[in-house]
Amino acid sequence: MKISLCMIVKDEESTLSKCLSSAKKFVNEIVILDTGSTDKTVKIAKGYGAKIHHFEWCNDFSAARNEALKHVTGDWVLILDADETLAPEMIPTIREAVQTEEYLLINLVREEIGARQSPYSMVSRLFRNHPDIHFSRPYHALVDDSVSEILVKEPHWQIGYIQGIAILHSGYQQSEISNKNKLERAKVGMEEFFANNPDDAYICSKLGALYIDLGKITESIQLLSKGVSVESENSDILYELYYHLGIAYSRLKNYQQAIAHYQAATKLPIYPILKLGAYNNLGSLLKEKGDLNGAKKAYETTLKIDPSFISGYYNLGMTYKAMGLFKDAIAAYVKAIDLNPNYAQAYQNLGVVLLKAGYVDDSLTAFKEAIDLHVKQNNHFAAEQLRKGLKDMGLEVKS
Repeated sequence: MKISLCMIVKDEESTLSKCLSSAKKFVNEIVILDTGSTDKTVKIAKGYGAKIHHFEWCNDFSAARNEALKHVTGDWVLILDADETLAPEMIPTIREAVQTEEYLLINLVREEIGARQSPYSMVSRLFRNHPDIHFSRPYHALVDDSVSEILVKEPHWQIGYIQGIAILHSGYQQSEISNKNKLERAKVGMEEFFANNPDDAYICSKLGALYIDLGKITESIQLLSKGVSVESENSDILYELYYHLGIAYSRLKNYQQAIAHYQAATKLPIYPILKLGAYNNLGSLLKEKGDLNGAKKAYETTLKIDPSFISGYYNLGMTYKAMGLFKDAIAAYVKAIDLNPNYAQAYQNLGVVLLKAGYVDDSLTAFKEAIDLHVKQNNHFAAEQLRKGLKDMGLEVKS
């Protein structure tokens, strides 16, 4: 079974090598479509034995991806962006999945590293090299529309999915978004598509979410609400619509509406790990409203879904602290630190609850770790504020 990695790139010298290294032992062919790089992108790709093709960028991701597909010769196609990597521990599982004769497309779970909101998404990035599969939509290009058409004509095919995180995506880090001006480029492409497809719930979801990032909250709510009204079957799209409505109403401090939309999102029949963001945000709103038991339940649910969810332990610790359950809070913070030893805020709040519980020496050790990490991470203001706060209480952390 031959597998081809198919990518479109432009000026990706900083991330491409890591991406290709992650996939080179899994794929039999690397097809790279360059859309006008002026850096070392093409040279790096050639170093991995990639087949290089060139395409003049036309502000349409689907056009570029479909051009790249023309050069693929494998039985299966894996799509990655340069700021993504394939999780090595998932390769044996993926190899097994592509042997399934009934599968036309296999959905993969992607972790959004650095995302401020939902940490996971489901992406349709692994599919058979079927002659009728093609990308559609100029921005957020995807093959789902063509796959749906094929399933109607050829019902023997199935769509599969793989549990576990298969793709790691670093492009959601805010510095990356700023550097590449992704928000404005996305806005132009999606607004043009929406003008011609005003009843498309998927574009309502994506453009509505983008409007939130751009601060256009009223426009976002209108668009997301329209998406809910026109979508009745696709639970994945409905989840995104409700989830982003929760974010939008939170920005307006309309917490009652935000909570209602997050709760609607959590009730949908989708892959549980995708609900992590909704449960986490729901917990934060309930905590802010003073419903500590509700917040505790929401955060505990995130950890049932993903026992390695660092923010879940930290937020649960904050909730326990607010409830006066200091021993439980200590345990939650320690778990967060075990998973991320560089978590300065977890150390700082661990110091607080240790102090409240009467463990002064242990608390000072935790505070010192927090200060050292703040300094190491160039957050000198937080370090000085913590030192000052301790000094005001008559406590001093040794250098």
